[in-house]
Amino acid sequence: MMNLMSGRRGQDLVTLLLAVCLFLSPWVIGFVADKTPSWNAWIAAIVLGAFAIMTLSAFAEWEEWVNMVVGLWLIASPWLLGFMANTHAMWTHVILGICTAAVSAWAVWDYRHPHSHA
Repeated sequence: MMNLMSGRRGQDLVTLLLAVCLFLSPWVIGFVADKTPSWNAWIAAIVLGAFAIMTLSAFAEWEEWVNMVVGLWLIASPWLLGFMANTHAMWTHVILGICTAAVSAWAVWDYRHPHSHA
């Protein structure tokens, strides 16, 4: 299990888990009736999931940058799409966006600094 979670493969698995959480969040958190954040979550989750699966099969740094952009989009989308009044949807997007951007930044850091591993 430790081998599976080490390095970029582990980061991609975390991104895939975040994508699944994001996709399910409208039902689990209870904002499925609000179409804008629901569709935003579903589309972003599909993009994140697809890129996570692609990076699991063959790593490419640009795919991590795409995931980081999606994470940043999730953080900003409640304000840009106007659903910040729906606090459940807003915080779900912000928290999962921060996690996604952080994991992607970590993957890029690992890729660019391979000598930093023990």
